[in-house]
Amino acid sequence: MQRGRRIAFDYGDVRIGVAISDPDSILSSPLTTLSSGDPKLFKHISELISEHEPVAIYVGEPLNLSGESSTSAQKAISFAQELRTQFNVPVSMIDERLSTVSATNAMRESGVNAKDARGKIDMAAAVAILEQGLAIEKAKHV
Repeated sequence: MQRGRRIAFDYGDVRIGVAISDPDSILSSPLTTLSSGDPKLFKHISELISEHEPVAIYVGEPLNLSGESSTSAQKAISFAQELRTQFNVPVSMIDERLSTVSATNAMRESGVNAKDARGKIDMAAAVAILEQGLAIEKAKHV
């Protein structure tokens, strides 16, 4: 597996959670939350890409539980396509059917009110997407 950071995005209509790995792809950490409607969204993403120099980008694909595409999945695919167009970094879609649910449950179990922690939930979902992407990538190189 190529050494270098990976970055993951949990795309949503309101917010985009972002997570980053360490250069050895061992640790996945929440990075930030971006506003989907921000006219400078891709400027902010460009700054993150320049700062962290990822070797891969993962975007969560929120499929329905049946595995079929959804309206949200189509929006995430469009977002990923825009990333491919603007940046010279490989972009992969990662099945994230339960990432936000898992992140919300983990926050609730730790005593954090989900309504008060939406940005944190989005970042935690991005961490789950990143970990799934890393697992897939590592499995290909075993």
